[in-house]
Amino acid sequence: MAEPTELLSLVRTFGDAALERWSRLVSLETPSGDADRAAVFGRELAAGLAATADRVEQPPGPGGDHLVAYWNGRETTDDGSPAGHTLLVAHSDTVFPAGTVARRPFTLAEDGDTVTGPGVFDMKGSLVAVELAMDLLSRTGATPRRPVRLVVVNDEEIGSPDGSRLVARHAEGAHAVLGLEPPLPGGALKIGRRGVARVRLRVRGVSAHAGLDAALGVSAIDELVDQLARLRATADALPDAALNVGTISGGTRANVVADHAEAEIGLRYATAETERALMSALLEPTPVRERAALSAEKLSHRPAWAMDPANPLAAELTTLAAALGLALPIGSSGGAGDTNLTGALGIPTVDGLGPAGAGAHGEDEHASLSSLLERAALVATYLNTH
Repeated sequence: MAEPTELLSLVRTFGDAALERWSRLVSLETPSGDADRAAVFGRELAAGLAATADRVEQPPGPGGDHLVAYWNGRETTDDGSPAGHTLLVAHSDTVFPAGTVARRPFTLAEDGDTVTGPGVFDMKGSLVAVELAMDLLSRTGATPRRPVRLVVVNDEEIGSPDGSRLVARHAEGAHAVLGLEPPLPGGALKIGRRGVARVRLRVRGVSAHAGLDAALGVSAIDELVDQLARLRATADALPDAALNVGTISGGTRANVVADHAEAEIGLRYATAETERALMSALLEPTPVRERAALSAEKLSHRPAWAMDPANPLAAELTTLAAALGLALPIGSSGGAGDTNLTGALGIPTVDGLGPAGAGAHGEDEHASLSSLLERAALVATYLNTH
């Protein structure tokens, strides 16, 4: 078994290699839904992981191939079968359109620690950290205690409409789930996340001349406005709910009663009870107007993962971090991710094990090299001992 301090000392000699790898992954842009770029990136990532993994697969999806890597563990059950696995969850896509890296390339600041560029924080630094963690174990002759699976989906930034099935499948039988999303400010782990959903509400009305025959028509736009007001009232009555009408459209022109309208609505909720109340109001709407027809389509969904301050997995990681001389605070996130699913299922879960930084999705996105190296040592230590 490798000593934690040995792993930390060794990884701190990997700075130049980590920067080179980080730069390479950032240079291969991966906007969500771009299957061709996802394929190029996937081949690069698979090649890097294959140096230590026992098997790497690239299951296909609508937006390109995802990736799953496997490492064997040294521990077995009483009947000799593999012990429950540790699941690592990550994503390869970013919110930035192709061409962003030409304008804002990967750059190391004068402090020798801060790196900038599209996706350095969310979350290509995390992928480098995983490669380093497994390389650390290999170089020191150590192996994971339990089997390890790494799932990297390519559509997390748009709600994992396909990738969530992959996470769910590999969560079955998992002993623990480590999410590699960026941490909270100060490098804090995430031990809870609000749930989110996107729903499209459509209204079908009846067109008519707005001046001559208005009474013959049914305005889909008026109906939609009333439905949104109802939904707003429902959300306002729930203390942990948030609602955002992101897009709205409908009608044809000012002198025609609109026969169609729709809105895309974002919902956030901290509890399963609030989720049920919001979904019931939105997915089972009652028309205000007799001849209006309503339909709702759930576009994406992540359940709420309630924060548990006594999260035992977080306690284990905090203890390991202390042995490495590192502080590891904990907190809850207002955003959602793929670990919402595993946390809501009751599987021991933590997230935010990526390197510290800030500015996700923005022009000033940045992350810390020293933190990346420390996270790699922490992950390697956990896998080796737990």
